Amino acid sequence: MSSLLLAVQETYGTVLAQVGNPTPEAPPGSEKFLQLVSYLTWFVLLSGICGIVYAGGKFAWEKWTGGGLESPKMVAGAMIGGVIATSAGTIMNALIGT
Repeated sequence: MSSLLLAVQETYGTVLAQVGNPTPEAPPGSEKFLQLVSYLTWFVLLSGICGIVYAGGKFAWEKWTGGGLESPKMVAGAMIGGVIATSAGTIMNALIGT
């Protein structure tokens, strides 16, 4: 393989291929899509806050009435979901590698 590379270098020079790093550019009409993503992000955060408030109220009710404690699982689930939802962009950048 190295002899082939040397033969190509002698024939065509030292630069075989040079590929630039293209900058990302939004396609035409993507403003509406980005606005929709912003609305969905806002809705996810709002629903997470509502879930934590509901689970907190249910937790207080279960403590008062002496019932079974199911609400700590709800609080933990809402908090984990909120962390994943707010860090989705960072997670995607880490997976894609940009």
